[in-house]
Amino acid sequence: MTAARPPRAPAARQNDGQITDWALAAGGGDREAADRFVRATYEDVRRFVAYLSADVPGADDLAQETYLRAMSGLARFAGRSCARTWLMSIARRVVVDRYRTAAARPRTADTADWQTAAERAQPRHLPGFEESVAVLDALRRLDPARRQAFVLTQLLGLSYEDAAAAAGCPIGTVRSRVARARRELAVQWRTEPADPVRVG
Repeated sequence: MTAARPPRAPAARQNDGQITDWALAAGGGDREAADRFVRATYEDVRRFVAYLSADVPGADDLAQETYLRAMSGLARFAGRSCARTWLMSIARRVVVDRYRTAAARPRTADTADWQTAAERAQPRHLPGFEESVAVLDALRRLDPARRQAFVLTQLLGLSYEDAAAAAGCPIGTVRSRVARARRELAVQWRTEPADPVRVG
């Protein structure tokens, strides 16, 4: 059985230097730069929060919350790191805060049933739907820290250094987490009884 391959990072990804320039200009009040910054990074943020939270239906809400926090902090962004890395660290905190809020709130419904109902409501005729579900299911089984490192480096294309900055941990830890995630995903895909799924 051939192992599935994760989707590649977006080919049309903007240059990190340009994104950082837009972020700095937006922090100075340039609305056009703010618009370009959001458009250049939105898909990466949405994909990151979807995989990190394992909540595809809620990804737009999480991305919106990320940008609300980012826009309010742009005036303080000094450009010492890449703006994409800075944005992903905000996205990570948004997801963590969502988990904390959910944990503190009394549960009124079974999460598994809600998640199943939401996934059934998703349109299944779109190209790549089945492959995306297969990858998401595989990623859900990973330890959250490994999933985060894998998504940042392998799906969003961040360098290990930038991923470490976004995750708030040493580069060696990111490398270790990615290596372990790859091994676990390879085992999952080798043992899947269904036909092989090719993604990317």
